[in-house]
Amino acid sequence: MSDPHPARSHEKEDRRTFLQKVAEFIHPGPDSRDELIETLADAEDNEIIDAESRVMLEGVIRMADLTAGDVMVAAPRMDLISIDSPYDDILHLVIDTAHSRFPVYEDDRENIIGILLAKDLLKLQRAPELNIRALLRPAVFVPESKGLNDLLREFRGNRNHLAVVIDEFGRVAGLITIEDVLEQIVGEIEDEFDIAEEEGDIFALADRTYRVSGDTAIEKVNEAFGVDLAPAATAEGDRRFETIGGLIAHEMGHVPKRGEHHRMAGLDFVVLHTKGGAVRWFKVAPAHSDDDTG
Repeated sequence: MSDPHPARSHEKEDRRTFLQKVAEFIHPGPDSRDELIETLADAEDNEIIDAESRVMLEGVIRMADLTAGDVMVAAPRMDLISIDSPYDDILHLVIDTAHSRFPVYEDDRENIIGILLAKDLLKLQRAPELNIRALLRPAVFVPESKGLNDLLREFRGNRNHLAVVIDEFGRVAGLITIEDVLEQIVGEIEDEFDIAEEEGDIFALADRTYRVSGDTAIEKVNEAFGVDLAPAATAEGDRRFETIGGLIAHEMGHVPKRGEHHRMAGLDFVVLHTKGGAVRWFKVAPAHSDDDTG
């Protein structure tokens, strides 16, 4: 059946398009991702949104360009379990690392046969006749090039929280968890700190603190913050720590866990994230007093 008022329908459609064009002319929207991020910064400055909202929105925008390979824990830092490991060894690894999930391999670290959930080890206490192999969950494998948006959708859809990342040759490149992906949204989003922009491992945050990579050279931290964090010599001899993560772990006497604090040379270091037995990010701010531990 034909439209009884074709002209009126066409006129309405044209009017809507015209109004859209007028709105865009009066207040044009951003033409690129960088402009959109600048708009969010302006919105925060004008108190339209708060800092936390800006962080999350920027995280969503930036995540569109990230892949599993960008955020994964690299293979050398993966905590793996051998299917032939004694129960006590596995239990100690679970306690020491505080992870909830572990890839399990057989014979070769490249041969991952499943995922062990730490909570499933409790079943062995109640049913000793079981073995580790019976507790394994299927392992999920994704390529390094997998986009984080797609990966998050899959994590939500299949309720997996961990995936093994493989390279183009089918070798294990690392692992990634749903926490790693979500952290790109809810974690601190940085403005580049100009002293360190060439390597991108020290960033200024919206709350006037800084995010510092655990792999940052100690000399670079000294230069950026105007402090003197003297690398302590190890007991083995003259070798000295080169990274801020290694130095603070040594000073604390253990691998720092998320949320732990340490004060050195007038700076407060808060552990934001750890991966594979090492600190990936610190949050750094001037200490509120001169009572330093380093």
